[in-house]
This record gives sequence, C-alpha cells and structure tokens, in this order.
Amino acid sequence: MTGAEVGWLGGLIGETGTWILAGTAIVLFLLLGTAMLALVTFATRGTPLRRIRAMVTGAGGTGSLNERVDGKSPIAAADPEFPQVARVLCNTDLADGHCVECFVTGDALFDALLADVAAARGLITWHVYWFKPGRLAERVAEVLCERARAGVRVLMLFDHFGSKGVPEPYMRRLRAGGVEVADFRPPRWNTLYKLQNRMHIRAVVIDATVGYTGGFGIDDRWLGDGRHAGGWRDTSVRITGASVDQLQGAFASNWGEATGDLVLGNAVFSHRASTAATAGQRESDTLIAGLMYSSPSLGSTSAERYFFTSLASARERWYLATAYFVPDRHLRRMLCDAAQRGVDVRVLTPGEHTDRPSTWYAARAHYAELLDGGVRLYEYCPTMMHAKTLVVDDVWSMVGTLNFDNRSMVLNDEVALLMWDRAMGARLTAAFHDDLRFAQELDIATVRGRPWWPDRLLEWGAGRIDRLL
Repeated sequence: MTGAEVGWLGGLIGETGTWILAGTAIVLFLLLGTAMLALVTFATRGTPLRRIRAMVTGAGGTGSLNERVDGKSPIAAADPEFPQVARVLCNTDLADGHCVECFVTGDALFDALLADVAAARGLITWHVYWFKPGRLAERVAEVLCERARAGVRVLMLFDHFGSKGVPEPYMRRLRAGGVEVADFRPPRWNTLYKLQNRMHIRAVVIDATVGYTGGFGIDDRWLGDGRHAGGWRDTSVRITGASVDQLQGAFASNWGEATGDLVLGNAVFSHRASTAATAGQRESDTLIAGLMYSSPSLGSTSAERYFFTSLASARERWYLATAYFVPDRHLRRMLCDAAQRGVDVRVLTPGEHTDRPSTWYAARAHYAELLDGGVRLYEYCPTMMHAKTLVVDDVWSMVGTLNFDNRSMVLNDEVALLMWDRAMGARLTAAFHDDLRFAQELDIATVRGRPWWPDRLLEWGAGRIDRLL
C-alpha cells in the first residue's frame, strides 16, 4: 500500500470516527432531553379527571339507559346507598362502630394526644410532616423518650422536606432515648423522580387502638385557640374503631419504603372486624367512617375521586375549609356547576396571614371566575387557616390532611377520615359557621378592583406554576 493510500485510509477512519462521536453525542443528548422531559412532566402532572358522567337505567335495572353530563351524581350524599359509592370510588372501607372526637384548637388536641401517648403500653407510630423546635417539640420528645425507656416501641417517621428543620441534636436525643427514627424520601440520585412526592401525612396511632389525624404538626404555631396571631386555626380528630387499622396501614406503607421493614403483628394492627356501612344495618349509635389513604398514581388518585364525587353528590350545602385552595379548571367548573344548580358552595381559605403567599396568589387568580359562578369565598382574618375539612349536606364530612390543590390530590401521600353521620356533619357545619365570624367574605367588585401591580401580576405568575405549589 502506497503512502498516499495509507493517508487516504487514515483520513477516512478519522472522518468516520468523528461522525460516530458526533452521532453518539446527538443520541445521548436526545436521550437526556427525553429523560428530563419525562421527569418534568411526571413531577408536574395534574388530575386526569374532567367531569362527572351520570349513567342510570330504569327501576330495577330495567328500561333504556339514560346518560347526562351535568356535574350531578344520581346518588345524593344523604342517600343510604352513598357510603357504598364512596367505598368503591375512594378505596375506603367505610364501617360502623367508630367513636370520633373533633378538636378545633391545638391546645385541646395536644393535651389529649400527649395524654394518650403517655398511657401507651405497646407501640406508638407517628407520621411527622412538619417540625420546628420549640415548647411543643420538647413536650413530644419528653413523653416519647419516657415511653421508650418504659419498654414501649416508638417508631417516628419524618418527611425529609417538611421536617428539614429538625436539628441533629434533637434526633440524637430521640435515638438515645430509644425512639426509632426514619427519614422519608431524602434526595438521592436514583430517586429524584420522587422529589415532588412528599409524605404530607400527620398521624399518630397508639397501641393499635387509638388514632389521631388532621392538619397538626410539631411546631408551637399549633398551640393556642386559632383565633389570635401566632396560633394557627386547625382541625383534628381522635379515632377509635376499624379506621385505626387503616391509618396504621398508611404508616406501615411509608415506614416500609423508608426503612425496608414492613411492620406486622397484633401490636401493629388490632384486626377489629368492620360492619356494613349502610343505614339499614347500623348496629350502634357510633358513626360510619373510613380512613382514606391517597398515594401518588399514574392514573387518578383516591383524593381526586373523593372531591369529584363529593361535589357531584351535594344537593344543599358544600362547605370546604382548606389551607391551600388551587383548583384546576375542571374542578372550578364543578364548583360553579354545583352552585348554579342551587347548592350553597362556600370555601374558607387563609387571608393575608398565609404561610405560602405563592399559593394564595395562585388561588386569587381564579376568584373572579368562581364568584361569577356563584361560589362564595371567605378569607380567614386572625391568623393562618390550616384546617382541612369538608361537609356535604350536613351528613358527609372529612377531616384530614387533604388540601384542595394539585399537590394534595396528585403529588402527595395524604390521609383523611371520611364520615357519613349527621351528628358529626352538624358539628363540623357549626364549626365552619363559627369560623366565618372571623373571616371576610369576598365580593366581585373588590376582586375585580385589585391593582395590576403587584397583585394581578403576582397572581398571573403564580398561576403559571400552580401544579407545583
């Protein structure tokens, strides 16, 4: 082979190598771009539900099928068949035999909760989303360490994001006292796709027989009466009955992911039998209830189906108290549809004392649309409104960790106690009206008259990222 031929072959090989490297770089760039796009779309996904489609036949299943799309369920929240509808759509075992105590102040809640914890004999499990050092954190540490030293097993699960303020000395104190502590979803390179999906649950189970849930965290802001600055307004419940096992099931699921240990046994679950949740089969005066555990999904979640079903089944009243109110356009249409068919739709949210201004601005971007649609909106004035409650027609109610936003419905692990009971419905309705005494109702003239700078500009900006808030 001549020198010229060798040179030509070398040039060809060099050119080919360059093309291979360039092609490889392009393929890797496309793969990386596709992966990033998939990650972003997964992390910002919203509810796939858009409307209610009612399909009914004649009595006894005879006759032709009638279908309508008007945002109204053929079964009302007060109908005896409603608990079965809620059971299958929300994946929640509604059962008779529950006793539920409702707390509307943090002082009353933590007095009862810490007394129950102090009386524990076998196992305490505690979901912690939000934590800040202070007097309440000291009370919690003292009672948990005392119980652990007495031989009670204490499992405490902190969400990494919500509890990022936990100082290491506090963690060491818990561990030294015998408390088992785990961190839920700390950021790691191989779990970045879960970064948006937080454990927003706040719950405690004592000896597999008593459960607590609601909006509370471990932070001094939950102390007080909820009527004055500095002490948040929240609602929580103490539960006995079959739902305690369901609440414990949520803990077992999250603890298993965080530690690799799936906890089982009669110290974890009481295995109490549930009875049928229909009006004709009630065995006592205790209320019908079920604990809904909603976890992120590629499809619709239990939380989404719960809110859609509750809106469609309302006939007289639909009263929502929520810390973060950012409904998408389909839920806004559902709210307006309910109001326009004669339902008294009212929403109570935080006012200027909100702890998350971006969410507040995103909500206010849609206030005019909702007010025009007949929805009544209120902002709580004294302090932060952090309660998460819903009452439908004074019979179907909820207390839990669910907010009316994309994060709670789609992205987070959440729990809520669902109750079908007129006495509890009346209790929560009365609490809602009592809160309205400390709230300002918004009117369309005020909302339309707010200035472009900075209000409407901030609302517009927050509205562009409302799925992430």
